[in-house]
Amino acid sequence: MSTPEPRSEAAHRVLPGYYNDLPGSLDHAWAMMVRGAGDRRSGFHTPSVATVDEAGEPSQRVMVLRAADPAQRTLRLHTDVRSQKFAHIGRQPRVSVLFYDAHAKLQLRIGARGQLHTSDDVARAAWAASRAQSRLCYEQGLAPGAEVDAPLPELPVDRRFAAADDGQKNFAVLMATVDRIEWLYLAIEGHRRARWMWSEGGWQGTWLAP
Repeated sequence: MSTPEPRSEAAHRVLPGYYNDLPGSLDHAWAMMVRGAGDRRSGFHTPSVATVDEAGEPSQRVMVLRAADPAQRTLRLHTDVRSQKFAHIGRQPRVSVLFYDAHAKLQLRIGARGQLHTSDDVARAAWAASRAQSRLCYEQGLAPGAEVDAPLPELPVDRRFAAADDGQKNFAVLMATVDRIEWLYLAIEGHRRARWMWSEGGWQGTWLAP
């Protein structure tokens, strides 16, 4: 008697509740972003953020997601006032944020309008909540991306975990107000893709071909 072939892993899978649920998919998208802001192990903790440079070209970098607020439709990230992205957003506030979580098999493409906060209540609250190690990033004398002849000296051991406020003048909050979400969920049973656009009446969604 021959041995039965093992059933594929897909045969035992239970599809998530949002698989064919458009409003549920939107709720899950925001839940993933909220979780990503607080969980360093989440794939959504470090999205790629694209701005438009002075030549009109896209410019990307990975940033840390600090907070996500579904009710306000905002994503909060931090940056240096001397950075190129700060200048980019000052000229052209449109930003694109790309999330991907390999374990969840979920990609989000976000369209948003960026607003920069420096030396105001939003920036001060974010600075006060930042860890000392994070504050150190804003203390260096050179602007991020400045050309140097050699790598900068290592931080002394006694400064690596020290609280610091010298960099506060270089600190800024990027608050991105989301107005477009495109969702792609990968599944062997069939991918699911959807898009939501914000209007005054709320989110308007539609399914898309994967």
